[in-house]
Amino acid sequence: MPKILRIINRFNLGGPTYNAAYLSKYLPSEYETMLIGGYHESGEESSTFIIDSLGIPYTQLSELKRSIHPINDYKAYKRIVEIIKDFKPDIVHTHASKAGAIGRLAASACNVPVIIHTFHGHVFHSYFGKAKTEFYKNLERYLAKKCSKIIAISKQQAHELVDIHQICERAKIEIIPLGFALERFSTENPVQREVFRQRYSVASDEIAVGIIGRLAPIKNHRLFLEAFAVSKSSSKQKIKALIIGDGDTKESLQVICKELNLSYSMGTDYSSNLDVIFCGWIKDISEALPGLDIVALSSLNEGTPVSLIEAQSAGIPVLSTNVGGVQDILVNGKTGLITESFNPNEFASKLSQLIENPEEREQFGKEGRDFARSKFHYTRMVHDHEILYKALLNSK
Repeated sequence: MPKILRIINRFNLGGPTYNAAYLSKYLPSEYETMLIGGYHESGEESSTFIIDSLGIPYTQLSELKRSIHPINDYKAYKRIVEIIKDFKPDIVHTHASKAGAIGRLAASACNVPVIIHTFHGHVFHSYFGKAKTEFYKNLERYLAKKCSKIIAISKQQAHELVDIHQICERAKIEIIPLGFALERFSTENPVQREVFRQRYSVASDEIAVGIIGRLAPIKNHRLFLEAFAVSKSSSKQKIKALIIGDGDTKESLQVICKELNLSYSMGTDYSSNLDVIFCGWIKDISEALPGLDIVALSSLNEGTPVSLIEAQSAGIPVLSTNVGGVQDILVNGKTGLITESFNPNEFASKLSQLIENPEEREQFGKEGRDFARSKFHYTRMVHDHEILYKALLNSK
């Protein structure tokens, strides 16, 4: 029975946890999988409830943290080496940057036959300065040489890794899009819609525009708020912004709201005349999506944004900046709209287009539901990985 050691950065709410969880749960029984990862950090929501709900055993490493810390990183490396020696995996599959660096070094030192790394995103622009970015690129080039395969989760990401940032040669890349259990995202759930909108005082005639994700500089919520303010001032419709998530930029976003003369609430007092509602983390986003009319994303950099896949599966039109693999997970002008710049007026123009056209929103929603469910279901993702695993094991 082939053994797989799966290593994830940390168990925080997001695409990597779902990816690792579904692969651990639904690979054929001929595979034995061990799942390990770090703890979620301040401003993040734990994702262990996802793994628990699937009945997957896992191990959390307190030493495996997001930021670089030589002592903790070395301790995490030693722990993973011990786990590899004890478990004796045929495959070590790492997910995201920190787990990818430490996990691949440990697997290589232990002569694991097959080493695979999945890029869920990258930090090659918009995160750090030039010197630090170049350091990370060189590190990833070195680590790529220790891999049997590198998985990119979109065609655009593969292009960036190979042609723009020159992390590895094209032959080492395997493109496997993410997959999710999308059945839970009902396209027609009037009861849940009413429950959600009553909770946050969204009137029946208001257009609810949501943005979902951690509150961090890379997510660029300023652009979203600036564009929302422009649309609000010019729209004939009543609109309300709902920011779902939490993180380090929460206080600065309050300041931005004040600068833009947007009334807001960050607590439990949600009056009907507020412009912006900070909802915090909502663990089961399927409870929130029925209450939204548009889902936006304003990031500076992304891998494959899970929020856009889930929104489309729920029949909600989406609006996004053209970053990372966005153009591979929505069809511009058919399931949603893409902005080519970070100009708030352009973003607002696209947002207003969706706000003012209910027929277009409905059509985009129908197209998006069919598109997302046909392309991003976990059964397809698991099958693609099984084929890759077998091919690499047979080659060894």
